[in-house]
Amino acid sequence: MRLAELEFDLPAELIAQEPLIPRDASRLLVVDRASGALDHRTFRDLPELLTRGDLLVVNDSRVIPARLLGRKAGSGGQVEILLLRPREPDCWEALVRPGRRLAHGSRVELAEVGATIGERLGEGLRLVTFDPPGRLDEVLGRIGQMPLPRYLHTRLSDPERYQTIYARATGSAAAPTAGLHFTPALLAALSERGIGLASVTLHVGLDTFRPVQTPVVEHHPMHREAWQVPLATAQAVAAARQAGRRVVAVGTTSVRALETAARGGELAAGAGWTDLFITPGYRFRCVDAMITNFHLPRTTLFAMVCAFAGAEHMRAAYREAIARRYRLLSFGDAMVIWSSLEGERRCR
Repeated sequence: MRLAELEFDLPAELIAQEPLIPRDASRLLVVDRASGALDHRTFRDLPELLTRGDLLVVNDSRVIPARLLGRKAGSGGQVEILLLRPREPDCWEALVRPGRRLAHGSRVELAEVGATIGERLGEGLRLVTFDPPGRLDEVLGRIGQMPLPRYLHTRLSDPERYQTIYARATGSAAAPTAGLHFTPALLAALSERGIGLASVTLHVGLDTFRPVQTPVVEHHPMHREAWQVPLATAQAVAAARQAGRRVVAVGTTSVRALETAARGGELAAGAGWTDLFITPGYRFRCVDAMITNFHLPRTTLFAMVCAFAGAEHMRAAYREAIARRYRLLSFGDAMVIWSSLEGERRCR
């Protein structure tokens, strides 16, 4: 795939700056990946769009308050540390700004803890060690801020709006945003209609949003993210397959977790790190439908939805959504991508 195929014009004024209240009031673009047909609904219509026995699979990862602000010891210059993933107790991989002006061994004074800037890992990424030992875990909830994407310019009055209502496993540096549309009432309505619910965990890293820069998309160096598919979820997926019902992944992160667990041909419970990069031509083993938000151009996320629905169908869907003034990106509206053809069900 050529990089130009991931390009499209995304009007800045359509980037949603705040989440809707209630969450399920967002619009829902229904995309038939077999025909390219489009339908316009609202997210709270989801129960009537699904069929009894279908299985929703959500990502239960919870965002950590990963943005830390401090001062460089001596000069007093402002430093931002964005925690990405722990290497060992008290040592994290982190994005550090201004990374180039912080030499190895620089000290940063933060509220209630100190930090030492260590090895350079590339593109502003550094190893950062916190002291005293064990202290960061105790104070992170007080001193850390929610790591909102840089295209969001309005500070949240309630940080929980950047968490899904079912978030449980702490570890993400960004929210699995397709799940932000669910409410307790909507989950109850889905359950009443016989729609199953299962969870996976995939801790979202900020590299998720890093633009593809290689002329050939498949040459892009894919980031790794920690994932887990519990046995109960693997069994629920197997039961849905046997019954001929859809496995509906909520978000690209759920897709990555499920498809990673199915790399051997059949979905199996497991955990580990995944660098799976889904591009057009990929054969989906375990996902029949996908609920997702709208994504930035030139990203691995847009490449994935192009792989699922076809690049032409997806570009047409985005043109339609933009023409109809859908709200875009993390706090924006959603789409569900599936096929109306029974023969298109892939998980058999």
